[in-house]
Amino acid sequence: MNPFPLAAPERRTLRQALACAAIAGLAAILLLALSGWFLTGAAIAGAAGAGAIAVFNYLIPSAAIRGLAILRTAGRYGERLLSHQAALTAMADLRGRLFGKLAAQDSRTAPDLAGGDASARLIGDIEALEDLIVRRPGRPASLVAAIFAVALVALAGWKAALALALLLAALPPLLTLAARRLTTGPAAEAAEALGALRTAFVDYAAARPEIIAYGLAPRVADTIAELSRPLDRARAALARGDGAVAGLLAGYGAVTAAVIFAVSDASAPIRALALLAAAAAVEAMAAFARTALRQASVAQGLARLATLADLPEDLAPPAPSDAVARPIALGSHQLAPGTRVAITGISGSGKTRLIEALAGLRAPVHMLALDGIPIEQCSAHALRSQFALAPQDAVLIAGSVADNLRVARPGVTEAAMHAALYAACLETTIAAMPAGLATQIAESGGTLSGGERKRLALARALLAERPWLLLDEPSEGLDSATESELVARIDAWLARASTGLLLVSHRRAPLALASQQIEIRDLSIQ
Repeated sequence: MNPFPLAAPERRTLRQALACAAIAGLAAILLLALSGWFLTGAAIAGAAGAGAIAVFNYLIPSAAIRGLAILRTAGRYGERLLSHQAALTAMADLRGRLFGKLAAQDSRTAPDLAGGDASARLIGDIEALEDLIVRRPGRPASLVAAIFAVALVALAGWKAALALALLLAALPPLLTLAARRLTTGPAAEAAEALGALRTAFVDYAAARPEIIAYGLAPRVADTIAELSRPLDRARAALARGDGAVAGLLAGYGAVTAAVIFAVSDASAPIRALALLAAAAAVEAMAAFARTALRQASVAQGLARLATLADLPEDLAPPAPSDAVARPIALGSHQLAPGTRVAITGISGSGKTRLIEALAGLRAPVHMLALDGIPIEQCSAHALRSQFALAPQDAVLIAGSVADNLRVARPGVTEAAMHAALYAACLETTIAAMPAGLATQIAESGGTLSGGERKRLALARALLAERPWLLLDEPSEGLDSATESELVARIDAWLARASTGLLLVSHRRAPLALASQQIEIRDLSIQ
């Protein structure tokens, strides 16, 4: 059962596609049947002599054959156009809804999906579901065509019609059984291998500078090739299954035609009509073959998408920028709104984890509380409404500089963007770019240096206007002059906005932003 029902507009479009598919199927069977009758009748008339030829009407059948050929082509075009329109529209909406669900989850409890795996689900698995929608009109249209073919074959006798009906009724279960045996295993292997391959691609793409610097490209290429082999084997097995089912369908059509010819007791033209109508009916049942072949892949895709579909709906609206500031507790230290604190300690002591726990990105290991409520009991929305994080490793999105800043909150104006860029000591760099705020950058930051990427993330955190600002190594990679200016500007911003601060830094200059320091080893460990 498909857990992703279509909306009313897509269902209406698919009904139109079904009508086109039925028209194409009926036209195809009638075209072949009429062609058989016409060619046989013309051959008999020719053998009977000039008199028979003179009275044989070939104009009307010829015109009908051409008209049916045009109708068949138009019907198939309409089916493809409308079914793809419905599928693409539905899948675009589904991708957006599933991504929105995944993005809205609490990072502490959300499924642990690697970037490549999530990509495989939102792209590859949804494409399998898309294929199911595209093929949906084909099955009922095939049944309509099959019934019509049986009616035509009845002109050659009831035995021929009964034989065709029985043969056509047995074909879908046979195709399903054959396809299941040939494709279930390879489809599962292909889905798993594709997820692993995409995960590896995402991971290696993120490590591209290190791969180049240390000459690891040959080793990475060998690893990718090794990961590709299971996928290639699975796809080859699926292709062999496709060929086997196609061969089965062709053989079944030949046997069906032979049976109809043998049991028919009509005249030669009618027998030819029945024979070709039966062959066309078997060909029309190819929709069942295609669906059966894709069913295993679709089932795998649906199973993997179920992980995302079962997630709760959006947990909360975007965090407000005017939330009331709440006090926080770090162990026994009670911090009132507006307090500025530096978290100190040796590398690896857990400072970044503490910052990320407050931001709701990780489960806490220290005694942390928001307004008296332990952090682990606070909802993701409550944490988002209080804390804005400028992380140690700046994460950017593919888009413009302005796009990256608009992530902070809805309705950010260009004036606010420029003010935040000034506070982050990045306004001169962005102004020097030909497109300014419209300059396109990739996830890796494009032409921005590491320090510039970090400051762009800092500007984004400032624009969020949360009561508390979380800074993790904000001046790392900066020269001393830029660092001093950055500290002064952040200090002015915090004072103007009455924003609280939790700072992690191994450099001395940013520590001037804090009014007190807390050693992380003094915090109780849970």
